[in-house]
Amino acid sequence: MVRLLLVEDDADIRRTLARGLAEQGATVVPVETAVEAIKAVASERPDAVVLDLGLPDLDGADVLALIRASSDLPVVVATARDDEREIVRLLDAGADDYLIKPFSAAQVMARVRAVLRRATPAVREDPRVVVGDLVVDPVSRTAQLEGRELTLNRKEFDLLLALASRAGEVVTKRQLLADVWQMPWGGADRTVDVHLSWLRRKLGETAAEPRYLISVRGVGVKLVDPNAA
Repeated sequence: MVRLLLVEDDADIRRTLARGLAEQGATVVPVETAVEAIKAVASERPDAVVLDLGLPDLDGADVLALIRASSDLPVVVATARDDEREIVRLLDAGADDYLIKPFSAAQVMARVRAVLRRATPAVREDPRVVVGDLVVDPVSRTAQLEGRELTLNRKEFDLLLALASRAGEVVTKRQLLADVWQMPWGGADRTVDVHLSWLRRKLGETAAEPRYLISVRGVGVKLVDPNAA
């Protein structure tokens, strides 16, 4: 639920807008002065501020400046002032949006949701590839097996990542030569075999007793979860 600080000196507007915003699903903290607003920013920890400019003790533009001095809290200016230069000045001063009265609570809430979406950083997808107890991180270029970091050279890591990224799929040696050695025209299969042998040793297995790296005769190799049924 969005927690809004509503700064509005007109009692009727404040009461009506607070009720409407609550009906839109927000928790509303209504105040009528700049001093109350600055205190509430710290004490109430709102998600966003809806700010009127015509306050009795301090202009709303100054309240915006005080908020911006210490916080990137989203601020939607909601006022009767419709002067274009004033709108531009306030947006340049750090306001996230500007609404001109009259407006509905639904309009205010839509603007608030929009600025909150912009203010919320996108959640980054975890780049790691996890296969059983094996975790391969392409960003840090590290690999762990059962919580223990593997010591891999550059090509061993690239080979492991290429296979882990296609876990469960049979990857041909020609595909591995193209992906890992940048040799799309093919090359010496022995290069792949040698690196697979080194990789098996570091994974604690052998070709005769494989766990993760399963050879498919005449086709290629696949990386599997040994714990899977």
